[in-house]
Amino acid sequence: MISRRSRAGVVWAQEAAAMAEGDSVRQAVREAQSGDDPPKGDFPVQKKSPKLCGSNYPLSIAFIVVNEFCERFSYYGMRAVLTLYFLSFFHWDENLSTAVYHAFSALCYFTPIIGAIMADSWLGKYKTIIYLSIVYVVGHLIKSVGAIPSLGNKVVHVVLSMVGLFLIALGTGGIKPCVSAFGGDQFEEEHTSERNKFFSIFYLSINAGSLISTFVTPVLRGDVKCFGEDCYALAFGVPAALMVLALVVFIAGSGLYRKTPPQGNILLEVCKCIGFAIKNRLKNRSREIPKRDHWLDWASEKYSKQLIGEVKMVTRVLFLFIPLPMFWALFDQQGSRWTLQATKMNPDFGIYVLQPDQMQFLNPLLILVFIPVFDLGLYPLINMCKFNFTPIRKMATGMILAGVAFGLAAIVEIKINETDMPQLAPEESLIRVLNLAKNPVQVTIQDRDLFQQPVGAFQNPAEYSKLILNGEQQNFQFTLQHQGLSLAFNYTVKEKSVYSLIVFEAEGSLSSRLITDLETKPENGLTAVRFINGLSQDVNLTIDSKRFIAVEKNYSASGYSLLERDKYNNGKCMTETGEFILELGLLDFGASYTIVITNVSGGAVKIWKSEDIKANNVHMAWQLPQYLLISAGEVMFSITGLAFSYSQSPASMKSVLQAGWLLTVAVGNTLVLVVAQAAPMAQWAEFVLFTVLLFAVCIVFSIMGYFYVSVDPEDLQEKEEKRDTTSSGNMIGLVTQKTNF
Repeated sequence: MISRRSRAGVVWAQEAAAMAEGDSVRQAVREAQSGDDPPKGDFPVQKKSPKLCGSNYPLSIAFIVVNEFCERFSYYGMRAVLTLYFLSFFHWDENLSTAVYHAFSALCYFTPIIGAIMADSWLGKYKTIIYLSIVYVVGHLIKSVGAIPSLGNKVVHVVLSMVGLFLIALGTGGIKPCVSAFGGDQFEEEHTSERNKFFSIFYLSINAGSLISTFVTPVLRGDVKCFGEDCYALAFGVPAALMVLALVVFIAGSGLYRKTPPQGNILLEVCKCIGFAIKNRLKNRSREIPKRDHWLDWASEKYSKQLIGEVKMVTRVLFLFIPLPMFWALFDQQGSRWTLQATKMNPDFGIYVLQPDQMQFLNPLLILVFIPVFDLGLYPLINMCKFNFTPIRKMATGMILAGVAFGLAAIVEIKINETDMPQLAPEESLIRVLNLAKNPVQVTIQDRDLFQQPVGAFQNPAEYSKLILNGEQQNFQFTLQHQGLSLAFNYTVKEKSVYSLIVFEAEGSLSSRLITDLETKPENGLTAVRFINGLSQDVNLTIDSKRFIAVEKNYSASGYSLLERDKYNNGKCMTETGEFILELGLLDFGASYTIVITNVSGGAVKIWKSEDIKANNVHMAWQLPQYLLISAGEVMFSITGLAFSYSQSPASMKSVLQAGWLLTVAVGNTLVLVVAQAAPMAQWAEFVLFTVLLFAVCIVFSIMGYFYVSVDPEDLQEKEEKRDTTSSGNMIGLVTQKTNF
């Protein structure tokens, strides 16, 4: 979730910074030769920053590292609670919440292209970071205000949140390609080793910010209450404050920075070159026109052979990127589908109860552990076994691990579904019987073969029975047989509804009442409870210091109240005759309870508790294997893929590959969006679908990799130059012969 993209920026920035010195020298030479004035503006390239404690580290990098820590805390802390915000605050369904989450994530990885163009072609890195950070802060503030429940209606909240997310995506994506490269610019040419160590520190600050924020922000959301519910305003407000701090710290170091001028964006040049080649080829489709060895050679009328040769090299690598989005489609679901899965699990670890969105902190934690383990342990061990573990094989292994992780997620989901309420089709409903009388009762329903055995007094109810209707609703006659007496009651039952038939004694005779039950499990691990008052007097119940429930006499039922999972043994029951202790015991995660007040004696209320919906009995620890696998897959896939593609492209094309890499993340998130909205299905089936798709893509990628021939960009460029020289000689000969003829 974190390090593969953060590390991407760091890796690319290392090369970009290394090239910066040479680029500035070449630019100065070109200006001197042409007689042009140097770029005007706030770009004191030769300025030397004060050093840290007498070392070769510029003091300015301290401001950049702190800025990055705060910004990553801000982004990942906000994103950690985003899915549950859509689900609980907006009351969107899981598919819509997932779709919007991944639309936002995709936008965050499309916008870096905008930031790169702004920095390289217009403003320079420093001003781009400043301006887009201001946009970033404004987005955070709007997002935080939109999470205040008392401010406007749902439409206002949605509009503010979407505007805020758009600005955040523009800000975080826009500065992504700039900050790490700007940090590299601070070092002088001779301090290469210090610059490399800086990137390691920079990388640690990224992971430290993300690790801390993904653990802390869910606590601010779930454990702190404001406006009578989860405090999303605080959960978004703290990241907003960190982003304000990030901006202030960055501006504070302004006088210390070395600021390089914009020198043109190579990505735009590459796109123009490709576009011109395609356009020129379409214009010259005549058979009389000689063919060219490569389709990019059709750009030779306008672009240099060096640029065309470099574009050829980079397109070979970009072609290998085509299957990669499927990996990110699975990987980024840690913050959506896996978080939603965690809400239906038991998060009690004994000494600590995790919030469902806190499980995401495992990824940055495991990445920090796996990188040295793999680099210093696993890979050397494989090499000792004389197995050629090529980069392509490592990436394919990473895909397989991610696919297996989703297979495990599907198995966990199937186990979770065992405690869910059944999904009802049209013209179906569920019903059960609660016998609160003193003796067994036989219940029959008109023209239906249900409840064949008598229901004992206060017998724990069996599973709900499915009742088939003749339409959207139907009137049924319920017959109660009790001690030789038979009584009939008529009730209307609606489709896709869940009911309990309460049987009780009133004035020496049997009576009944049909009440509506919950149709789904309570969200976010909450517990639901309702009360039936079996006393002959009204009662007022106090469950905790904030929860008051009034229930009328003679087996009236209250509505459901949602509570945090806890033991509730200090409640109170107020009646006309006095105040009594109310002990409910443990109300567990995701369960629904009906509590019947039977009588009052000995200063306490006697109750009978029925579990309507089973508690979450699959422990959240069962998600640990899937997090282990997908984090290991990330190390093998992402870091290896970056290093491999980096080694296969010329130095001037590193930023183009960075853009291509980030676009694979964006496209992967778009795939999740499409599946969530276009093909809704059972969650376990969706996990299986993504597993199968990734395995299929892995096979395609392995075949592509098998036929891919690794090259040294310098050697390939020399061959290209020789071929161009030969080709040029032949072309001259052809023209001469044609003229003579």
